[in-house]
Amino acid sequence: MPLTSDLTLDPSKFDPKTIDPKTHELNEKLIKIMDGAPRFGAERYREMRWNGETPLPKPADLQKQPVRTKNDFTVVLPSGKNILLPSREPGRQIPCRVFHPDNGVKAKSLFYHIHGGGWVLQSEAYQDTMLQYLSTTSNLVVLSIGYRLAPEHPYPAGNEDCFDIGEYLVDHAERDYGVSMRFMSGDSAGAHLSVVTCYHLLKTKPKFEFKGLVLNFGAYDLSGFLPQVWNFKQPLVLDEEIMTKYIEAYLPSTTAAQRRDPMISPFFADFATMSGLPSALFVVGTADCLLEDSVFMSAKWRSSGADSVLRVYPGAPHGFVFFPPGAGGTPETQKALDDITMYINERV
Repeated sequence: MPLTSDLTLDPSKFDPKTIDPKTHELNEKLIKIMDGAPRFGAERYREMRWNGETPLPKPADLQKQPVRTKNDFTVVLPSGKNILLPSREPGRQIPCRVFHPDNGVKAKSLFYHIHGGGWVLQSEAYQDTMLQYLSTTSNLVVLSIGYRLAPEHPYPAGNEDCFDIGEYLVDHAERDYGVSMRFMSGDSAGAHLSVVTCYHLLKTKPKFEFKGLVLNFGAYDLSGFLPQVWNFKQPLVLDEEIMTKYIEAYLPSTTAAQRRDPMISPFFADFATMSGLPSALFVVGTADCLLEDSVFMSAKWRSSGADSVLRVYPGAPHGFVFFPPGAGGTPETQKALDDITMYINERV
């Protein structure tokens, strides 16, 4: 019997020949959108992202409902309810959106979601369709946070908002929603913030336990990036130049050594001594400059003794779970949504 590895990956997931033609078509379309377009500038790029002028889809198109004004980030799906929750600062509240199952089924758990956007873009209202879908398919109350954004509010402002809402939900979710918080999720920068929020809650709420984290295409090394960021040459949604601009906005005047703090770069946590980490699902496509962040982080997570599930989607670009699963998108979107739903339903 041949010697087997303690770590296994399915090489077919990384083979370009396995990429679906529809995924190729989507990626070519996204590359054309990026060609010649502005690549950064917080205020302008926020407006472009909301208006569908960047590679990621326009929320109003996804929801089939018009946005009231170009700068109004408050109402997309009517099923989402805007609320305010307290921060650590007296008199300042944090905007959030809440979803309930739209099929009349009673929720079984609360799912805390942290949006992406490079710590600079997007809001709690950007991903309504995905969050309502997860709420209904997994019988969840879903709460999405609108944390403060860089560069107006650099580190640690956004982190502190995520910590504050996490602690609030540990203490009050049962009272406010009739269910306990058992899941946390984030996309891209939101996956990063989910992991550091998990680290924070392990210290401040040691008796609390998550059932699982859903971490979509996260960034876990902000000190200088993993090799895939530097080797990724496709101008496809996200690359080293854009990542560098995000880091400059989020972590101004910091050194690489300072950014190796595990509460900034969670990849640098000492997993050999960590205990109490929850199960985590890592979701990533192979056409993503952050591919290695998920692959390597999932291995480190497992080395701590915690359950770690890595799902890799051939050819899927950064942000692919936001695209409509049907015409014009990639079939990998529905596959990922099905995997996320299965992961939650096995643990709810």
